[in-house]
Amino acid sequence: MWNSLKARLFQGHRTGKFPAVPPTLPERFAGRPEIVQEDCCRCGKCVDACPVQAVESTGNGIVIDTGKCIFCGKCAAVCDPGALMLGKEYRLAAMSREKLFSDGSTYLPERPTDREFLRFCGKSLKIRQVSAGGCAACELDFNVLNTLAWDMGRFGIQVVASPRHADCILITGPISENMLLALKKSYDAAPRPVWVIACGACAISGGIYAGSPVCHDGVEKIIKPDLYVPGCPPHPATLLEGMLRLMGKKI
Repeated sequence: MWNSLKARLFQGHRTGKFPAVPPTLPERFAGRPEIVQEDCCRCGKCVDACPVQAVESTGNGIVIDTGKCIFCGKCAAVCDPGALMLGKEYRLAAMSREKLFSDGSTYLPERPTDREFLRFCGKSLKIRQVSAGGCAACELDFNVLNTLAWDMGRFGIQVVASPRHADCILITGPISENMLLALKKSYDAAPRPVWVIACGACAISGGIYAGSPVCHDGVEKIIKPDLYVPGCPPHPATLLEGMLRLMGKKI
């Protein structure tokens, strides 16, 4: 025991200062797309390069659906004028599907409007996570939030073992046919009111599995999400910031 205490003293405080201090992001971090419509030559290369059809050319220019985007950077790589790039904005979560589209306009993170959610979950949030056919990337980055580095428990956010104890169902994966019944049972077992977080491109739109006959292209047609967290997978800071903003925390 003495050796354990010495080890703890030597290690010191390991929890980051987020959200008071912005997170330290890796050099290769790919965040919210940045588009300069005036520089776009409308060549269509970025549209053709996207493996998940997240890039669309409209009459007003290029639009990227971050709910589909896997942040691979292929669109930016083929953009000769440099009108499109993946920026460093990690605040990607949205409370409505429409807010996931990036067109180069000024980005302002949404504030919560669900007063019932704030009344029930403004101070604490109990989450039951359901992996509905995911590859485990989103699941692993969500699990990171339970480590000392992030310690989401300090905000009153906890993972519970049963949906019967949950305020919220956090869903990852493209909703495979084999997990559809389990997801529905988990959602039905949760006490009302219950909220839903779609975590990652797969849960939002199907991601790279969109169109598969054994997947359901995300959760939206099955259960309406209250929070969409883009990414493949979402960075822990992206997910935590979204949950804190949903809870009405000042960040």
